[in-house]
Amino acid sequence: MTAHRNIRIGIAEAGIRHDMSCPPDLATQFQLVKECGAFDYLDKTPPRAQLAEYARLSERFDLPILAGGWWYTLGRDEDLLAENIRVGAELGSLVHNVQIMMDHADGHLVTDQEVADAYVRAYDLGATLRCRPALEVHINMWSEDFRRVAKVAALVESRGIPFHLTLDHSHIIFKINNDRELKVFGLDAAITAGDLILDPFTPGNVCEQWIHSGWVAHCHARSTVPNNPRNVWAEHPSLDSLPSSLHPRDLIGRGVQYPFIEPGAGEWHSRWDERALEPWKEVMRQLLSFHSSSPASQLQLISTEFIPFTDYGQGALYSLFDNSVACARWIRSAIAHADSTKQVQDRAMPRRCESTVGNGGKDRSAPVTGSVCRDHSSAEPRHSDYQDVIHGC
Repeated sequence: MTAHRNIRIGIAEAGIRHDMSCPPDLATQFQLVKECGAFDYLDKTPPRAQLAEYARLSERFDLPILAGGWWYTLGRDEDLLAENIRVGAELGSLVHNVQIMMDHADGHLVTDQEVADAYVRAYDLGATLRCRPALEVHINMWSEDFRRVAKVAALVESRGIPFHLTLDHSHIIFKINNDRELKVFGLDAAITAGDLILDPFTPGNVCEQWIHSGWVAHCHARSTVPNNPRNVWAEHPSLDSLPSSLHPRDLIGRGVQYPFIEPGAGEWHSRWDERALEPWKEVMRQLLSFHSSSPASQLQLISTEFIPFTDYGQGALYSLFDNSVACARWIRSAIAHADSTKQVQDRAMPRRCESTVGNGGKDRSAPVTGSVCRDHSSAEPRHSDYQDVIHGC
């Protein structure tokens, strides 16, 4: 598969399975990804003991490993982060996705300065090795308080270093209209006060801010919907095993995954409606439109990440791989649409278009910017067409 423009699409290794409880052997995983024709690379940071095998299979199947990642507890895992960047560099990875847990090894919530310092250390090493870190937006991490991302970015950029973000907007979309989840970090109060906007159809929303700041260098693509159904088919082993101190005190999976394609009968625990995916798709459209129209975009890689873990898909019977392939193909069509829209806009005089906004569905008019405003003459649903689905999830 040839990369379209400079965006390449890959798949997280955990998503290369039809049976969530039984992944195929490693060679079969490489073969599945290569033969389906939907992906440009594999996303994985293996343990050093397995590095040679991954490198051998990468060469055998002509499938590079351009991205990887792991999660880290500050005060404990600084050496592991450095080692994993080195492993990534040896495999030819361009990006190492960095999840920093919200809790420090000594128990306190990590500070913005601690996160920024960890990023700068990783960036200094990664820039030398040409495998650069990107901090991920993610539940159970410091960035679950979405307001902190801009603060950490400012601390990093004040030192003359570019800030790289992995945008996984599934973690934003699933919290919309989700009272239980919005209590974490007091996001409900921030929304009420007007200090935070999650709805991607409302100007000034947090994803739009990150995209237009040019911070997004990597993207994880796993679909969710507003007020995403909890994963009632999976539970954490105990309250003591929950991954963060602010995790809702409940064993049932939080629900940060919604199938991209309709599950078969009995394959999932909840009602599925394709229209509910539109907010997640809209963020992807905005990201691709900005990349197509702005030289400030740092985006290089998009990795599908449908995964079999407790807060995600564990217990379900639908195919993670089939969902990953379908999502990758939709992203390629969205890239083509963004590029063709940009070409039309480049040839046309400035114009205005109508776009609807969430939380009431009031219309607004906005000048075409090549990012938020999009051509509704396409087959894509209008916001008002699925607002009843969003509020009913």
